[in-house]
Amino acid sequence: MTATPRPGTPAAAAAAAAQHRAPGPRPALRRPPSAPAEKDRTDSSVRMAVTLEEAPWLGWIFVKALMRFAFMVANNLVAISSYICYVIILQPLRVLDSKRFWYIEGIMYKWLLGMVASWGWYAGYTVMEWGEDIKAISKDEAVMLVNHQATGDVCTLMMCLQDKGLVVAQMMWLMDHIFKYTNFGIVSLIHGDFFIRQGKSHRDQQLLLLKKHLENNYRSRDRKWIVLFPEGGFLRKRRETSQAFAKRNNLPFLTHVTLPRVGATNIILSALVARQENGSLAGGDAKESDSRSKGLQWIIDTTIAYPKAEPIDIQTWILGYRKPTITHVHYRIFPIKDVPLETDDLVDWLYRRFIEKEDLLSHFYETGAFPPQKGHEEAVAREMTLSNMWLFLIQSFAFLSGYLWYNVMRYFYHCLF
Repeated sequence: MTATPRPGTPAAAAAAAAQHRAPGPRPALRRPPSAPAEKDRTDSSVRMAVTLEEAPWLGWIFVKALMRFAFMVANNLVAISSYICYVIILQPLRVLDSKRFWYIEGIMYKWLLGMVASWGWYAGYTVMEWGEDIKAISKDEAVMLVNHQATGDVCTLMMCLQDKGLVVAQMMWLMDHIFKYTNFGIVSLIHGDFFIRQGKSHRDQQLLLLKKHLENNYRSRDRKWIVLFPEGGFLRKRRETSQAFAKRNNLPFLTHVTLPRVGATNIILSALVARQENGSLAGGDAKESDSRSKGLQWIIDTTIAYPKAEPIDIQTWILGYRKPTITHVHYRIFPIKDVPLETDDLVDWLYRRFIEKEDLLSHFYETGAFPPQKGHEEAVAREMTLSNMWLFLIQSFAFLSGYLWYNVMRYFYHCLF
């Protein structure tokens, strides 16, 4: 007699998987004896007809992708070059009035990110926002903890934060060091973003560099928000390793997110949270907050969800070959006084946040919506919008600036040679 494995055990899971993989015998599919050759020719004709019908659409997608790519290359050339030229010409102001210099630089940085957002906006890649309204704390210091699925996550945040006041202008990004070598890398270096190198061999050194970077650049450049992806990489790359770690340490099995790494979060909180003389943390209710002297005040738990769990990558964002898609972003705001700063407690706190993200994403993929907030009967989504006129103006300014700097360079070239 075969013993039945106890429910919830690995043996039971293996038995269920084996049963799922080995269904009962299926009835054989038998072709009608009449005219098999004619049937094959009919199927071939149908496939050919479908291909011919799709050809014009595929051709248009290809042509549109080429046009978008050409425009974005030109856009990058003029916008990034103009940004660098303006920063160089404003260096005397940096010496005389550093705060004003970084304010102007932040505005230009926001415009550059607005241009990136416009590429997705015009392709129909829009954003629906859920949960708490983060506009209420847009003038306070905050850290965004975001799940990471693909390169399009960054573009999504660039888009949905455009209408949050000066958040984008005063924001610092923590991103993988490989982005330093992209076309936008020099802009991020000037702005003061931090490029972190992944891997155990670099971890301790990178955390020390991050601490030094925050001390030298965060407040001196009047930064307010930090964007951090605690998972340390894309979901598809880290999921298997994270699940193995969870199994070894009796932690929950996560599918839609991975267990976060605590190092960078710990450094940020220890460096930026203002402590009062009695040792308690500064921070409080959004209605009573005054960020000028309270340091870091909020943690914004940000969850990005894509329909059918199919994330958008940067290639899709640029070329626009995917059909219009709505990306969903959910926010939860935590006062910094409710966040533990001791390492072990902070690890537990972060793990709870990502377990909640798992539940949020599971609910979204099952229902197409995020669950309602506590005390609410139903969830309400807010459609994020961008002004087409504003996008047109910043794009026009970029190309006019490129033309201006081209003529300036040409003039000095003729004077010298």
